[in-house]
Amino acid sequence: MTTYTTLIILSGLVIFSYLFDLVASKTKLPSVLLLLLLGIGLHVLVDQLHIQTFDFLKVLPTLGTVGLILIVFEGALELKYEREKNKLIRGAFLSAFFILAATVSAITFIIYQITGQDFYRCFTNAIPFSVISSAIAIPSAAALTGKSKEFIIYESSFSDILGIILFNFAVTNPHISISSFTGLGLSTLLIIVLSIISCILLLYLMGKISHHIKFFLIISILILVYAVGQSYHLSSLVLVLSFGLFLNNADAIEHFYFRSMFIYKNLSKDLEQLHQLSAETAFIIRTFFFVIFGFTMNIYELNNGITLMNGVFILMTIYLIRIIYLKLFRKENSGTESVIAPRGLISILLYYNLPPSLRLPEIGTSFLFLVVLGSSLVMSIGLLASKKMVKAEIPA
Repeated sequence: MTTYTTLIILSGLVIFSYLFDLVASKTKLPSVLLLLLLGIGLHVLVDQLHIQTFDFLKVLPTLGTVGLILIVFEGALELKYEREKNKLIRGAFLSAFFILAATVSAITFIIYQITGQDFYRCFTNAIPFSVISSAIAIPSAAALTGKSKEFIIYESSFSDILGIILFNFAVTNPHISISSFTGLGLSTLLIIVLSIISCILLLYLMGKISHHIKFFLIISILILVYAVGQSYHLSSLVLVLSFGLFLNNADAIEHFYFRSMFIYKNLSKDLEQLHQLSAETAFIIRTFFFVIFGFTMNIYELNNGITLMNGVFILMTIYLIRIIYLKLFRKENSGTESVIAPRGLISILLYYNLPPSLRLPEIGTSFLFLVVLGSSLVMSIGLLASKKMVKAEIPA
């Protein structure tokens, strides 16, 4: 493949992704779903033309990690903290926690019934299927308004964080003991301290850097700290969410010393530029990630009736648990929130980070793809239905 052909393909994918975003804004159909279908279409075309391609699975985890960081950071930069929102934030955390716990338990049992393997392996394989993907949920939340939008941003971010904590804990502790929970407590405390220090230092740097290249440097440092934390099995997504929230709410801190040291004249302008840069970079990364994921899937494996049946059963379990919880504990639920529980980028990343010894052949990439695609379809149908209901309620 020549250099110019590669450039044509890459730029073409970005243009298609932009058009998909326009379609998504009009129809409420998630652009991620269209990107996955584009990747599948390219795979079929390449197969038909017998073209030799690169092993894209080598770059997929890296792309996904950067995309996850930027999407959570972008979402956090949109959140303005107010004391009145404590109830909403607490509700979003409890929703993420209890739905994750219930879903992991249910899917562990389903995988055990499918494979007959030991509980530990079934449990670790269940986690990727149980986490809401903020990479899909946050952009899709743009279709909502007010508290519903903020609830989805907080809940999906908390779900990612709790899912990563649970995954790291499960993978590093095949045998549970008191020391396992001590280690979990220490690592959680460490990431909170690291988040506080990083937030203050990065804000200080933003005010002091006078070079015209500033924001990519800040994002690069954020990614570096995230990667170092993750390499030591710390849940560094806490840091990303904290930094975005801290930046967007720093001007509300009234302490004189803090304001004199960290709040500078162009902070609001810099925040706008940083938000714009992170949003556009996340758009590019998300485009390539989901197209590549669709491209790497062997769609012919979806002809397996047992795989389809098990995938549909897991999807039904995911939404049944979510609907019941929100019905019981979230009175403000408009109904649309119940369908925004997509599996996506975080599920794929956790799945590919499973040690080979823990992977189950029956729960392969085609199974994962089915759940990711199916949850996106359910969300699309739900958003489209809610759009039609809103239109019907508007008097002529």
